[in-house]
Amino acid sequence: MPHPAAAQQGGGPAQYDGAASEPDRSDKGKKRRGRGGPAVVQVDTVKVVPVTQTLPVLGRLVARQTSVIAARTAGPIETLHVQVGDRVKKGDALATLVSDTISARRELRAGEIAEFRASIESAQAQLAKAKNEMRRMRDLQKSAAFSKARYEDQLRVVEIAAGELNKSLAGLRQAEANLKLAEIDVNNATVRAPYAGVVTQRHTFDGAYVSMGGPVVTLLNDAELEVEADVPANRLAGLRPGAEIAAEIDGRPIRAIVRAVVPDENPLARTRAVRLASSEPLTDIGAAANQSVLLRVPVGSARDALTVHKDAVLQREGGAAVFVVSGGKATMRRVRLGEAVASRFEVIEGVAAGDRTVTRGNERLRDGQQVRLKGAGADKGGEGVGRRKREVGE
Repeated sequence: MPHPAAAQQGGGPAQYDGAASEPDRSDKGKKRRGRGGPAVVQVDTVKVVPVTQTLPVLGRLVARQTSVIAARTAGPIETLHVQVGDRVKKGDALATLVSDTISARRELRAGEIAEFRASIESAQAQLAKAKNEMRRMRDLQKSAAFSKARYEDQLRVVEIAAGELNKSLAGLRQAEANLKLAEIDVNNATVRAPYAGVVTQRHTFDGAYVSMGGPVVTLLNDAELEVEADVPANRLAGLRPGAEIAAEIDGRPIRAIVRAVVPDENPLARTRAVRLASSEPLTDIGAAANQSVLLRVPVGSARDALTVHKDAVLQREGGAAVFVVSGGKATMRRVRLGEAVASRFEVIEGVAAGDRTVTRGNERLRDGQQVRLKGAGADKGGEGVGRRKREVGE
């Protein structure tokens, strides 16, 4: 038999090289032996699971507590104690205002109180003196020394003394109220966190003047996040308060419980806002406000469905197929699939409950090929040998 390379070069008789040809026969023999060896596979059982038809709805996380923390008194900022991203507790100092003027105003109000208390003591003494004189004159009414005009004049003196006392008492109450306001201003010179949270924005800086009600920082309570989603109005039947809805945050499943359906419909989109609370602290998974959440809103009643694992399904000519293992042999069966159910597919026809379908090692299987299940009796080395045999057999 002429060697192709020799024929191309000179057209002379080909030289037979037995040593070079032997490996070819050996490799073919290995392929033939590899095709007959059992393949190592993993299997999953076909089973019936409850299925609920759902509608995917994209929502977001919102904070139940987030606000701009404002100054409650006016003045320049002495020190802004926090930076963006700082976590604070309830009552922690966020900023301190320059308090010299505020403290001086408090001392002024305290001095006014002392002044009014002194005037009250003086008015009380004058009133007591005037009343004693009036009683003395009244005792002289039956004597010749009694003067009606002088008695009436003394009555007016008593009335004037009582009026001065009342005026001093009113001034004391006003001064005490002013002192209380000044003490509030002194206390408000330190802006404190009304709840625990994270600083998301600074609105001022050291030395800047803030008026009463002026913004200082924005605070967000990330410990009280909940889900908000706009759900089509015709899909609200299963969203009663207290109902549990499947949800995912970045692929991680969470349990979301309906807290409220807001009775305000968007006339353009025909949707309503739904608020859902998580049954677990979302801070444990690093959740953040405005992060996307995928909700699976139920739109039908639950039913039982026959399912196979998604890894068992192969796309072959003619449609979907699976390999069913029985008696140490893998048999290919055509299947008709229904809806996806988490990591499984609903099977309308082609397999029965309890069948074992191949989920690993099924890509190179042939119909009727011998298989060996990976498990306690098949270690990684055995799986590797089986894989090499299948690769050689191809």
